[in-house]
Amino acid sequence: MRRPTLEAVAARAGVSKSSVSRVINGETTVKPEIRDLVLRAVSELGYVPNPAARSLVTQRTNTIALIISDPPGGVVSDDPMFSEVVRTASRALEAAHKQVTLLLAESAESQERAARFVAAGHVDGVMLVPMHGADPLPAALGRLGLPVVSFGRPTMPVDIPYVDNDNRGGAAKAVRHLVETGRRRIATISGPLDMVASQDRLTGYRETLRDTGRRSIVAVGDFTRISGAAGMRQLLEDDPQLDAVFAANDLMAIGAMRALRQAGRRVPDDVAVAGFDDIEAALYTDPPLTTVHSPMSDQSLAVVELLLGLFGGGPSGPVILPNHLVVRESA
Repeated sequence: MRRPTLEAVAARAGVSKSSVSRVINGETTVKPEIRDLVLRAVSELGYVPNPAARSLVTQRTNTIALIISDPPGGVVSDDPMFSEVVRTASRALEAAHKQVTLLLAESAESQERAARFVAAGHVDGVMLVPMHGADPLPAALGRLGLPVVSFGRPTMPVDIPYVDNDNRGGAAKAVRHLVETGRRRIATISGPLDMVASQDRLTGYRETLRDTGRRSIVAVGDFTRISGAAGMRQLLEDDPQLDAVFAANDLMAIGAMRALRQAGRRVPDDVAVAGFDDIEAALYTDPPLTTVHSPMSDQSLAVVELLLGLFGGGPSGPVILPNHLVVRESA
């Protein structure tokens, strides 16, 4: 069957082609009786607007790019939090009648390709997940004049809005809890130091210990279980008397707990462990993990809300979401 045309709708409704176009494109100047005639004809004929032609009129593609900029084998490949980001953001945009194009920028070439794709007008806006400090995408996208919102504060100062959670304050809550439960030698396993979340969580750890007169004991991981285990072994070698560790995410905390068991240390009797994120697996560690609940779903919804608001000239952020400590049996 031939696809119904705009002309066929106009003929069925007994109105002009321009009137049909105004109704389909959502203009509010059309008389209610004309709108009713057009919508009835659209329903009867099964007319579906041509998206390419419609975008020429509205200057909108109704498509949003979700760009995750992370090298192969990086944080995204191992962290279940990012599947929650994609799922929540996609659902929220679908409810707003937008579709999502997912772009994985894993190399300099793919970062350049993503920037060219956006610059070519294929999308109306961008949700960006920048992972590392040397990432050129935030600055490149910021120069395009298109609405862009970042998941988390970009490492380099760029003029794009962002939504983040209180990484510094959340780390302080976890470390303060360890102090208040009587722990004296409190170490940390930080994330990669070129990531803003890692930097802020390390700052929260250090500031809290400094306020209590304790010294910092730091190992650096990469947000994976393996690096958490390696960091824990390093910490035990550097300071066998430590009695607590704050890991900058739950995956590293889980790896640290495994290394402690292998070293014959009991959790929390010998060494208390706290994490950050509150992923589902934190409920099922042995013992269950004390951790900072990071509102990833709320952060995704806030990114979508901020981005959609930019289309209408709304505020440009930044938005910082609160978090809270979930005390379980590991600390």
